[in-house]
Formats: sequence, C-alpha cells, structure tokens
Amino acid sequence: MRNKPTLRIPFGILALLAGLALYALGVAWASQWIGTWPVPVQAVVYLVLGVAWLLPLRPFLIWMETGRWKA
Repeated sequence: MRNKPTLRIPFGILALLAGLALYALGVAWASQWIGTWPVPVQAVVYLVLGVAWLLPLRPFLIWMETGRWKA
C-alpha cells in the first residue's frame, strides 16, 4: 500500500496511451505491405499484432503501482 501519492500512475497512463498510439500507427503503416499478402496470412499477422501489445503490459502496470518491474 502506498503511503503518499506518486506521479507514476498519471505519467504511466500517458505513456501507455502514447505507446499504444505509436504501435497502432506502426501497424497501420505496415498494413500497406501486409495488405498485399494472402488473406489467411493477413489474418494470422493481424491476430499476432493485435495480441502482441499485451506482452509488456503486465510489467508496466506493476511498475505503475509499485515502482518495481517485477512483483
């Protein structure tokens, strides 16, 4: 439990939103090439890219709450 408030949470939320926006822009930019691939391959790529942003989320949320990268 925190005794005094920190700026990690508000800054973390802003960083998360900025990171997700950059990630989405990167995927949108790459879609010009992904769109030329066969549809089944596109589906797999977009499925992987749609889930990949979740991988760093848990450690980031732990850092926002505790200040450490691991629980």
